[in-house]
Parts: sequence; C-alpha cells; structure tokens
Amino acid sequence: MNIIIPGLRNSDENHWQTIWENENPEEFFRVVQSDWENPNCSEWTNRIEEELKKFNYEQLVLIGHSVGCVTIIKWFEKYGHKVKGALFVAPSDVDKPGYPEYITGFNPMPENKLPFPTIVVASSNDHVVEIERARLFAKNWGSEFVELKNAGHIESKSGFGKWDFGLELINKIEKRTANPAQA
Repeated sequence: MNIIIPGLRNSDENHWQTIWENENPEEFFRVVQSDWENPNCSEWTNRIEEELKKFNYEQLVLIGHSVGCVTIIKWFEKYGHKVKGALFVAPSDVDKPGYPEYITGFNPMPENKLPFPTIVVASSNDHVVEIERARLFAKNWGSEFVELKNAGHIESKSGFGKWDFGLELINKIEKRTANPAQA
C-alpha cells in the first residue's frame, strides 16, 4: 500500500498525489489532516499514527510532498515503525529563514539516517528548498537523490499532473525491498 502524506493545504485535484489516489484507490491511501492551513507537527504525526494502525507498517511506502516529507520523518522518530520505504518530493526546509510561522513544531530539520530505502526528489528552482539543502537532506537520511531541472515545487502549479516518473520511483523503492520469500 502506498500512503500519501500531502503538505500545506493538501494536494488539489490536479496534483499528482490526488491523481494517483483517484486512479488507483486500492493502491493509494491519503492521510487526511484536521487542519491543512496550519500544520502542527504533533497533530500531524499523531494523525499519521492513528491512520496507519490499520495497515502492516512493513508493507507501506510513504509518499510525502513538501512539509509532508518532514512529517513522515518526525512520525518515524516519534513512533519508530519501520516501513518498506519512502518517497520525499520537494521536502520543505523547515529551518529556512523566513519559514512560515503558522507551520509549527517541525524544526529542527531531521538529520538522522533512515533505516529503510528512501528517495529525495528536488527541483533546481524550488522556492521552498534550495537544491543544495535538498542534497544535504538526502545525504543525511541515506536517500538516493534525484534532481529535476526547473520543476518549481513539483506540484500542480508547477505543471505536475499525473507524473509518471514519480510512479517509476515508487516502483524502484518496491524493487529494492522485494523479498521473494514473501511472494
């Protein structure tokens, strides 16, 4: 199962996360937060824990966008559930000077290596994270790093609809963790 963890304001109907969920509801599940306008780390991580209890953690690929990426790592740090893997797309730099004050409790930016396969996707011109910071996050987390040229924040406003390349990255994570004995 693929778990969608959107960022600020959720993902609109033209966002790749929403398109994936709508086209494959049996494969994608969205964690719905109670307040999309004022992300709070404690509330968001608790909500992830509440929603994911119904699944086998080790069979989950978590798919974060923006502050949703940091939420996934903070959830892991708090609850310690090992998952199959994670795709972090356009991770929000919560330590960036001028970061919105209504997004609370997510800093400092996580720095520890994660014990499951991860891929960080970042754009060379994202207003939310500098490309070198995204590279550093990937290095710290032990993630593969994928740079997209001039892709903005990798969202519907940046022209990202279905985004088949993202689905390929999920398949790559799945293949890394495939265990023939579990087939």
